Amino acid sequence: MPSTEILRSWFSEQNSRTQSSVFLRLPEAKMWIRDSIALLAIAVPLTAALDNGLALKPPMGWISWERFRCEIDCDQYPNDCISENLYKRIADELVDGGYRDVGYVHVNIDDCWALKERDSNGRMVADPKRFPSGMKGLAKYMHDRGLKLGIYSDAGSKTCAGYPGSRDYEDIDAQTYADWDIDMLKYDGCFIANEADIPNLYMKMTQALNKTGKQIVYSCEWPLYQKNTEPDWGKIAASCNLWRNYDDIADTFESVKRTIDVFVKNQDLYVKHQKPGAFFDPDMLILGDYGLSKDEARVQMAIWAIWGAPLFMSNDLAKIDEDSKKLLLNRGVIGINQDPEGIMGKMIKQARDVRIFAKPILPKSGSSYSFGLALINLSDGGNPQRVNQTASEYGLTDPRGYRITDEFDNLELGIVKPGDFLAIDVNPSGARLLKAVLMFSTPKE
Repeated sequence: MPSTEILRSWFSEQNSRTQSSVFLRLPEAKMWIRDSIALLAIAVPLTAALDNGLALKPPMGWISWERFRCEIDCDQYPNDCISENLYKRIADELVDGGYRDVGYVHVNIDDCWALKERDSNGRMVADPKRFPSGMKGLAKYMHDRGLKLGIYSDAGSKTCAGYPGSRDYEDIDAQTYADWDIDMLKYDGCFIANEADIPNLYMKMTQALNKTGKQIVYSCEWPLYQKNTEPDWGKIAASCNLWRNYDDIADTFESVKRTIDVFVKNQDLYVKHQKPGAFFDPDMLILGDYGLSKDEARVQMAIWAIWGAPLFMSNDLAKIDEDSKKLLLNRGVIGINQDPEGIMGKMIKQARDVRIFAKPILPKSGSSYSFGLALINLSDGGNPQRVNQTASEYGLTDPRGYRITDEFDNLELGIVKPGDFLAIDVNPSGARLLKAVLMFSTPKE
């Protein structure tokens, strides 16, 4: 599909979210980019977000699953087992390493934290050997450091690792987590025999969390497990702050590429339902683990930024390499991801092996937005590929022009107007992330 048609489709989809639809029939192909961008200014999503006032920007933090899985042998692995020692260690690294100060504030426990049986009152019990301070004590440790504690449960009868699930215990578990001062719940979907039960089970936990009066960010895996019927995205967005919709990410670049392919294939659907308080979650950042090169790590970070995706690392921050740390702490990249408009970016064009993505961001002037632009080269060999096209072909059509910066390398690339050419080289299996800030007065020639 030509880039103009992709862009037109994007803004048409955005405009379908308005209370009163506007349709333009443009007489000339050259005009539609400018006018369709203008439509974005009046795009008000019809999809309602979960009304708990939380996650108005994509949540950021750290979660244990990809790196530490379900390791519970603390005798053999005292520093790496699922225990309060691990989460306190990570909390200290988040503070000392500067991660908290750029937004990574959630520390999320995943599966395998509990005993295999509930107590006599039906309440969940944290393993007392591995969590001797209890969850409330661990939450205090986080809060004292300006961090937040997340916990894990499952909408089914058991968690994916075989621990007690929350089915038929939604109210008890929600109140337990509130009593523990938990700030976020990741809610998995294993051990649900009848797929038709999935929506109601997830909405029951929404209601249970709301009844506690405690503000708890709700992370769902509802659409991930609804394999045979089309999920009701409106209900999901009204019930969850964020949701997984594709397979668990693995510590490989192939896994990252598969995730990108799925999101690109469905992007026209997805952009209708993402907004502040309601975010698609393509899963964890695997930067700082073993599977990505420096360039491949840039691909994941660039696309997660453009999508406005939750940014949850799953790594060992005590052993992270400097390149990954620098990338995770990059305020320019985080700024694009955390843009308060919450618009999900889309692929707008492909030039040979380079895919070009755009995300409308602030600041804006009237109906014209600034943009985050990601160029990713999914070819795994050869030389860097050059994309050389006019600014308007990137969607930069305002005659006042745009100031272009390279966010990965903190480079000023100058001011461009719509007819100016912008040449960008992209490494194999690599990415460039640009910020195009709208000029608020016409630049001098």
